[in-house]
Amino acid sequence: MTMELIQPGAIYTLWLREMIRFARSKSRIAGNFTMPFLWLVVMGTGLGASIQSAGGTSYLSFIGPGVIGMSILFSSIFSGVSVIWDRQFGFMKEILVTPVSRVSIVIGKIAGSATISLVNGMVVLLLTLLVGAVPLSTLTAGHMLVALAFMALIASAFVSIGLIIASLLNNTEGFQLIMNLLVMPLFFISGAVFPMDKVPDWMKTISLIDPLMYGVDGLRGILLGASRFPFLLDLAVLGAFCAAMVAIATYTFSKMKATT
Repeated sequence: MTMELIQPGAIYTLWLREMIRFARSKSRIAGNFTMPFLWLVVMGTGLGASIQSAGGTSYLSFIGPGVIGMSILFSSIFSGVSVIWDRQFGFMKEILVTPVSRVSIVIGKIAGSATISLVNGMVVLLLTLLVGAVPLSTLTAGHMLVALAFMALIASAFVSIGLIIASLLNNTEGFQLIMNLLVMPLFFISGAVFPMDKVPDWMKTISLIDPLMYGVDGLRGILLGASRFPFLLDLAVLGAFCAAMVAIATYTFSKMKATT
């Protein structure tokens, strides 16, 4: 990838477009924050009354990092539908006929959508602090920065997956179907809502290839001090997966047709 392919001005413009689009979508903002709130308050508190502990901590605390991961996952991976809309309404064709490189276009879209997902994750993190799911007294500025790094990697990786799928499809119905089939298994076998130490061996094995599991495990280790794997392993696997998905998204986007 040469420096000529990376155009900061174009990347910033596309990033800003995603920010403006998100700020103007009040229903999208409300929807992104309603589900995590319900999971924390209803599931965390209600189910936590029956499940006294999970992994040595309260159930509310256990699912706190998982709900952060869930919020980032959902908002990230479904952001790819904007590519299909842009193709249907002709905006993508207008971009592609300009001198802007496709590498800059895909980086700009990943940066914009990942920023939105990161903001969602930060709001949910604040919510976990407010409801007591994550103890504020044990967190330092360093912990928060590392947690943000994990959140940014999760967001970038799954935004890239959304762009990969969107660049291969030409209709929103097919995109939504594939995403629904992909998102729920990724979420449930990531250990976000139940510990993986007592599940069947086949489920443990499958969870090892779930990239979200390493993100949630890393967040749980940083925020609660209780993780399934060493911190560096979580970071290395998630970082490598993110880099691979960005590279694949760049390639598939470069082959994408401008119109449906």
